[in-house]
Amino acid sequence: MKYRIEKDTMGEVQVPADKYWGAQTERSRNNFKIGPSGSMPKEIVEGFAYLKKAAAYANYDLGVLPIEKRDAIAAVCDEILEGKLDDQFPLVIWQTGSGTQSNMNVNEVIANRAQVLKGFEIGEGEQFIKANDDVNKSQSSNDTFPTGMHIAAYKMVVETTIPGVEKLHATLVKKATEFKDVVKIGRTHLMDATPLTLGQEISGYASQLAFGLKALKNTLAHLSEIALGGTAVGTGLNTPKGYDVKVAEYIAKFTNHPFITAENKFEALAAHDAIVETHGALKQLAVSLNKIANDVRMLASGPRSGIGEIHIPENEPGSSIMPGKVNPTQCEALTMVCAQVIGNDMAIAVGGMQGHYELNVFKPVMAANFLQSAHLLGDACVSFDEHCAQGIEPNYKRIKELVDNSLMLVTALNTKIGYYKAAEIAQTAHKNGTTLKEEAVRLGYVTAEDFDAWVKPEDMV
Repeated sequence: MKYRIEKDTMGEVQVPADKYWGAQTERSRNNFKIGPSGSMPKEIVEGFAYLKKAAAYANYDLGVLPIEKRDAIAAVCDEILEGKLDDQFPLVIWQTGSGTQSNMNVNEVIANRAQVLKGFEIGEGEQFIKANDDVNKSQSSNDTFPTGMHIAAYKMVVETTIPGVEKLHATLVKKATEFKDVVKIGRTHLMDATPLTLGQEISGYASQLAFGLKALKNTLAHLSEIALGGTAVGTGLNTPKGYDVKVAEYIAKFTNHPFITAENKFEALAAHDAIVETHGALKQLAVSLNKIANDVRMLASGPRSGIGEIHIPENEPGSSIMPGKVNPTQCEALTMVCAQVIGNDMAIAVGGMQGHYELNVFKPVMAANFLQSAHLLGDACVSFDEHCAQGIEPNYKRIKELVDNSLMLVTALNTKIGYYKAAEIAQTAHKNGTTLKEEAVRLGYVTAEDFDAWVKPEDMV
C-alpha cells in the first residue's frame, strides 16, 4: 500500500495515499481497533454532512466564509449524502465519548475531497480549504456530534419507525373490526376466563400501538432541538452572532424536518435526555409489540395440540427433521427485536447518566444503540405486518369448541343463583368431566331452560 504524509498538532502520520481522510482519522483508526472497522453508523455520518453544509451556508451568510469555500464544502457534503464517499469513514463506535475523531474524519474528508475538486492532489496541503479553520468553522466536536445524533435519530424515527408501526397498527384496526362478532373464550393468568370477541382482543393490541405512537411523537419536540452553536461548553465561543438560529434553519431546510436551535445549549451538550426520552418511547413500543407477538403465537399454537384459535400464514418450513412442521417465525423475529431494543435502552440509560459537568461522553454508543432500535422496530413491524398480521384468520371450529367447553361461562349465573352455587357447578363439572349445564340441572340450581336463557356467550361480551 502506498502512503502519504499528513500532519496534525501532534506531528506527522502516514495515511493511505488513496484515502481522503487525514492524520486524526488515521490515529483513531489505529488506536481504537475495537470491533469491525466503520461501525460508526452511516446515519451519523449523513447527519454530519447535513450540519457541515448548513454551517458553511450560515458562515457565508454571516460574513465569515467565502462563497467558493461554502460551495466546495456543500458539494462534498452532497456527495456524502449520495453515498459516493461511504468508504472514507472507517472509524468505530468505541472511540472518544465526544465523537471528536468522527467529527474530524468528516472535516478531513470534506477538506481533502474539496481540494481534489478544485484541482489539487490529495496531500498537497490545505491550499484551498482547511479541515479545522474552514469545514469546522464556528463548531466544536462537542456541539457537532450531538447535532448529528439528533438529525440521525429524528430522521430514523419519522422516516422508518413511525411509518412501520403505523402500518401494523392499521392492519390491527382492520382485523379488530373484521372479527368483532367472533366470540371466543378469554384467558387471564393463562387460565380460562369469560368470553370476549376476537375483534375486542385485537383492538387491545391496536390501542397499545396507538398509545406507543402517541408517546413517541410526543418526544419529537425535544429531539428536534440541536446543539450546534454551543461550541465547546455551550457558550457559543467563536461563533458569529445569530449563527445558532441560522444554522438550524439551514438544517431544517436541507433535511426537510423541523429542527430548531436548542433553547439551552448547556443541556444539549452536557446531557442527552432527549435521546433517553425518545428511546424510552421506543422501549414502550417494544414492550407492547412483545406482548402482541407472544399472544399471536400462542393463539396460533398447534396446529392440533395447541390453542389453535387463529390461523397465521405459513411462510417457510419449520424443521430440518420434522416434516410438515411450520413455526410462528415472524413472532419470533419480532420478539427478538423487542429484546434487543429493551437491552439497548439500558445502555442508553447508562450512557445518559455520564454527563459530567459540561459534556456527556457516551455519545457514540448512545447514538448507535438508538439508531439500531429505531431501525429494527420499523423494519420488524413492516415484516410482521406483511408476513403475519395481514394473514390472521379465525379458526371458527376450534374457537366454538373451546367456548362451548369452558367452565367460566358459569360466571353468567352469578347474578341468578349466587357466586358460591355457581362455583360448585363449575368445580363439579370439572371433577366429573361433565358440562356446566348437566351439573347445574343435576344439582337442582337451575332448569335446563333457564340455563339456556342465561348462559349465552354472545351476550357476555
